[in-house]
Amino acid sequence: MNAASGPSQEALRIYGNLSLLEMAPVLFAAAAIYPGKAVLEHGSVMALWGKASDLASLVSAGQADIATNSETQALRGSAGNPDLRFIFTVAECPYRIVARRSAGISRLADLRGKRVGTQLESSGEFFLDAMLRTEGLSAGDVTLVPFMAHTDTPISRLPEALRYGAIDAVALWEPQVQRARAAIGADAIEFYDPAVYTEKFNLCTTQANLEDPVMRARIVEFVAALITASRRLRVDPGIGWQLVANAARLDVETVKDAWPYFAFPVDLASDLLDVLARQEPWIARLQRRAPRTREALATLIDSSVVRDARALNGPRTGSR
Repeated sequence: MNAASGPSQEALRIYGNLSLLEMAPVLFAAAAIYPGKAVLEHGSVMALWGKASDLASLVSAGQADIATNSETQALRGSAGNPDLRFIFTVAECPYRIVARRSAGISRLADLRGKRVGTQLESSGEFFLDAMLRTEGLSAGDVTLVPFMAHTDTPISRLPEALRYGAIDAVALWEPQVQRARAAIGADAIEFYDPAVYTEKFNLCTTQANLEDPVMRARIVEFVAALITASRRLRVDPGIGWQLVANAARLDVETVKDAWPYFAFPVDLASDLLDVLARQEPWIARLQRRAPRTREALATLIDSSVVRDARALNGPRTGSR
């Protein structure tokens, strides 16, 4: 997205879900801060191996050098590609359940037997299951109504489905939850608990890329740009609102209203391994395999890139 610093420099290929608010620092870094040339494409971590995602919402072509995803999708991808490495936490966000009071829902346990719109095999479904388990329930105690971008029932229709009574609640990520809440106004009741689930939206690459001195240097430089972008967005979030609105084809007010739920850690989340260990058994069941040990999951995390990026930016980079 930037002009290259040298005419022969190869573009850094970055893939991510362009419909997400979490992408704001990536969009800003690629457009205005990273000194090299960056090409940003819609896709998932599967592009790190030149593969298409098994989710219609994240299908892409080509190969990424670095890619973003929630920890759920990155873990799904890493099962068959154990050379994946988590190198930076771009954003954190506690998900929300928004429900209709008029459907007889006044507490979380009232979701039993209700129709809940979400995306299957995603962080949204994991979040819903984790929240229900705090009440002795699980996702099996509700009727899951699947929505997914680039299908006949895209997630963009969730607010309308909630408003007209096709579903009783929404459990997903922003900005669709914010749109759903706005769609039903005073009828809305919401449930969330950051301690139960907070998404970790991460930047990932492969071990092979990190072992290539030239590629590693470019990745470190981009993470340094991400750190700068994240810090600037804390001071001037309006930059991020406009970038996300343009990329996701949203109105700025929707982005602005959902923005307070986001944090941009300027780091690799210190509790990332704990989050991966909690999700691994759930994902293993979906993939019909044995769960990996905590020690195996720890090998997926590489904190050296953040360390080197901080060295490029100076001592203030790691401050929170």
